[in-house]
Amino acid sequence: MNAPLHTEHLRALMAMTPSPLPDPDPAESAEWRESFLALVDAHGPERARFMLDELARIARQQQIGWQPELSTPYVNTIAVDAQPAFPGDLAIEERLGSLMRWNALAMVARANQAYGELGGHIASYASAADLFEVGFNHFFCARDDRHRGDLVFFQPHSAPGVYARAYLEGRLSEQDLQHYRQEIEVADGARGLCSYPHPWLMPDFWQFPTGSMGIGPISSIYHARFMRYLSHRRLLDCSGRKVWGVFGDGEMDEPESMSALTLAAREKLDNLVWVVNCNLQRLDGPVRGNGRIIDELEKLFAGAGWNVIKLVWGSDWDGLFARDASGALTRAFADTVDGQMQTFAAKDGRFNREHFFGQNEALARLAQGMTDEQIDRLKRGGHDIVKIHAAYAAAAAHRGQPTVILAHTKKGYGMGTAGQGRMTTHSQKKLDEGELLAFRNRFNLPLSDEQATTLSFYKPAADSAEMQYLKQRREALGGSMPRRETACDTLPVPALASYAQFAVAAAGKEMSTTMAFVRMLGNLMKDGQLGPRIVPIVADEARTFGMANLFKQVGIYSSVGQRYAPEDIGSVLSYREAIDGQILEEGISEAGAIASWTAAATSYSVHGLAMLPFYIYYSMFGFQRVGDAIWAAADQRARGFLLGATSGRTTLGGEGLQHQDGSSHLVAATIPNCKAYDPAFAGEMAVIVDAGMREMLVEQRDVFYYITLMNENYAQPDVPPDAHADILRGCYRFSSVGQGSRRVTLMGSGAIFTEVLKAARLLAEDGIASDVFSVTSWSELSRDGLACEASGQTPFVASQLASSSGPVIAATDYVRAVAESVRAHLPEGRRFVTLGTDGFGRSDTRAALRRFFGVDAASIAKAARKALGD
Repeated sequence: MNAPLHTEHLRALMAMTPSPLPDPDPAESAEWRESFLALVDAHGPERARFMLDELARIARQQQIGWQPELSTPYVNTIAVDAQPAFPGDLAIEERLGSLMRWNALAMVARANQAYGELGGHIASYASAADLFEVGFNHFFCARDDRHRGDLVFFQPHSAPGVYARAYLEGRLSEQDLQHYRQEIEVADGARGLCSYPHPWLMPDFWQFPTGSMGIGPISSIYHARFMRYLSHRRLLDCSGRKVWGVFGDGEMDEPESMSALTLAAREKLDNLVWVVNCNLQRLDGPVRGNGRIIDELEKLFAGAGWNVIKLVWGSDWDGLFARDASGALTRAFADTVDGQMQTFAAKDGRFNREHFFGQNEALARLAQGMTDEQIDRLKRGGHDIVKIHAAYAAAAAHRGQPTVILAHTKKGYGMGTAGQGRMTTHSQKKLDEGELLAFRNRFNLPLSDEQATTLSFYKPAADSAEMQYLKQRREALGGSMPRRETACDTLPVPALASYAQFAVAAAGKEMSTTMAFVRMLGNLMKDGQLGPRIVPIVADEARTFGMANLFKQVGIYSSVGQRYAPEDIGSVLSYREAIDGQILEEGISEAGAIASWTAAATSYSVHGLAMLPFYIYYSMFGFQRVGDAIWAAADQRARGFLLGATSGRTTLGGEGLQHQDGSSHLVAATIPNCKAYDPAFAGEMAVIVDAGMREMLVEQRDVFYYITLMNENYAQPDVPPDAHADILRGCYRFSSVGQGSRRVTLMGSGAIFTEVLKAARLLAEDGIASDVFSVTSWSELSRDGLACEASGQTPFVASQLASSSGPVIAATDYVRAVAESVRAHLPEGRRFVTLGTDGFGRSDTRAALRRFFGVDAASIAKAARKALGD
C-alpha cells in the first residue's frame, strides 16, 4: 500500500497548493475540503480512496471531462510524522559516507594526475553516495545460507564509489585503487579496476553490466520477472528477494529504460525497486532545463502503474515547511524549472537567499534567522540518510506494484566551485589544492593538508567504530556486495541420438532447419532432468516458426494463469497460458525478449541455478535490432542459444529489405564469447546444439551460441559421426563431384549451400570436378586461423583444403565480408573468390533474389569457370 495519509499533512498540502483556477465560491470549496478531511479523520485512508474513486466514476458518467492529475506537489511523499525511526548510527554512517566520497574522488583524480587520459567520474557518485550507502547499510542483501541475495544494478558512472566501499571492506587494496581504469599494465600483485560494472573483466565482483545506459533498467525488470517465473515453476523460491536498480534521471531518456514499465506493473512486480538519482543533469547540461524531470517521471511511472515515492527535500526543510502556513515554498518550487534549480545548486547561500528566498516576503520571512552557510547546507532529499531510509523502507514494504523512488540530488554534491551543479561537472576529473582542501573541510575528513593535497587514500583503523560498524552492517545483510558467484551444479545433457536421431540420420527426408530445431526442442523438453530447465523465448513469432505445438505441451508462462477461454480452445494447437508455463512469449518486443534471455542465461551465476534459454527470432531482428543488449549479455557471461530463424538475405522471399538479414554473422563475429554457426542441414545443427549444451551446462564455460536457421524445405542428408568434430571447428568435406583434371573447390554455408551443390553438378556437366566443403562457421574458422598464425601452426581451414585443388569459390547468403574473413588463412597460392548478398534486400522469390545477388547455382558456376580462366 501507499504511505498512509495524515490529516495534518493533507491540510498542509492543501494550503501549499491552492487551485490555479479562480474559485467562484471559496466558502463552498472550504466546506468540501473540510468534509473530506473529516472523512479521513473518521474513517481512514481506505474510505477516503473509495470516495475519491466513486466521485471519479460519477464524473465520468456525467461526462464532466475531468481526470485526476498524475503529479503531486514538489514535496516528499512520506510525511515527517510517517517516517520510521532511523535504525542505525547516523553520525557513523555520515562519516563513512564522507570517506567513500573522498576515496572515490582520490581514485579518479590520482589516475588522471598520473596519465591525464584515463577519464572517470566524480560528480555522479558525489550525488548518489548516500543513496548507495543507505542501501548497503540497511537493505541490499547478499547471498548467504539464509538468503539467496538481492540483485542490485548500480549506476555505472558511480563505480568509483563502489570500489571505495570495497576498499574499506578489505576486498580491494590501495594498490588496486591505484590501478583504476588500468587493466593491462598492472604490477605489485594488484588488479586493474574497470571503468564501469563489467562482469567479464571483474568476474568475481560485478554481477550486472550497466555501462551502456538503458540496458540496466530494462534488464532489472526482466530479472525481477524471471525470479517470479522460477518461483511459479517451482524451480527456485525467490520470495523475500528484491531487485534494486539505481539509475540516472538522464538515463530515463533511453527507450530501453521506459519500454517495459507497463510489464512491471502488469506483472505486479513488488520485488522491484528503482531509485532514480534525479541530480537534474546529463553529460552536457540539464536533463529538463525548461521543465521538471521529477514531475515528468512521476506522471510517467504513475501512469504506467508504479508506486511513486518522491524524495525531494531533506530534514533541514521540515521546519521551513512546518512554518510555511501560506504554501509559499511549494508555490515557489512549482514555478522553478530544473535549469534554475541547478543554478541554485552551483551558487552559495547568499545567492540562494537573494534569488530564491528573496522572491517574495513570505519566502524571505522563512529564511530569517538562517545564516548563509545554513542556507547553503540545506539538503536535497537524496542527500539525507534519514529521508532515504524512510523511502527505502516504504518501497521494500509496498505490495502489489513495483516502486520507483525519485530522489532529488545535486550532481557533484560537496565539490563546491570545482563542480557542484555546474554544466561541466560530469567531465570533472581533477581538483586543485584549494578545491581539495575545501572538499575535506566540507565533509570533515580526518586528513592533514598534505594528505588532502596529495590525494592520499584513507582507511580508519580496523578497531575503529567506523570499521566495526561497516563490518557489522554487511554481516547482518549476508556479506559484501556486489559479489558475483558462479558455483552451480552441472546439468546432464541427454545423448544426441535420444532427441535428434531424426536429424543426424535424416536419410534424405525433406525438412527445414527451423522445423528440425523445433522438433528437437520439443524432444529435449521431455527429458526429465534437462527439460524443466529449458526456457523457450519468442517475440510473438512462435506460430511463424512452427512452435505452436509447444503451447499445449508446456504452456505459455502467465503470472495469473489463463482467465479466459481462448478462441481456439478446441484446436490441438490452442493458445494455453499457465502460471507454471514454460514458454516466455514476450510480445512484439525484441528488447524485452533479449532481456528475458539474459536473465535466464545468467541464472547460473545470479541464482546458482543453471537454466538453458533458447531465444528464436527473425534473424534480422537480433544483432541489428538489439545488438547492444546482446553485447551486454556477453559482458555478463551469458550461457544460452540465440536462434536466428528465416536467416539470410534470400530466404525470406517476399518480406523485403528490413526483414532480410545479410550481416548478423558479421556482427556476431565481433563478440569474443559468441560462437556463431550457419549450418545448412538439420544434422549439422543438431551436432552444434548438442556440443553447445555440453560446453555450457557440463563444462560450464561462459560462452553462448548464435545459430541461423532457415524456413526452406529440402532433402536432409545423414551426418557421419566422423564429421562431428569438423562441423564444430567450422567446415568439413561434404562431397566430391565430377571427374577430370580441371578442378575447383566450392565452399558454402546455410541457405546457399544447396546452390553450391547445384553449381557442382553444373560444372561436372562441363567436365570440371569440384571438391565441396560445407562451412558451418566462418567466424570459428577465422578465429582459429588467427590463433594458429600467432602460434605458428597451420590454420584448420588450410589443412581442410589441403586435399583439394584449384581456385576456391565461397558463397553465402550474407555480405561478402563474412566469407572474406578466412582469406588470410587459406593454403598459399590458391585463388579465392567470394560471393555474397551485399547491398539492400528486395522482395521477390528465392530464385529471383539469388540471381539478383549472384549467389544462385548459375552464378557460382560462372565464378568458378572465370577463376579457371574460361
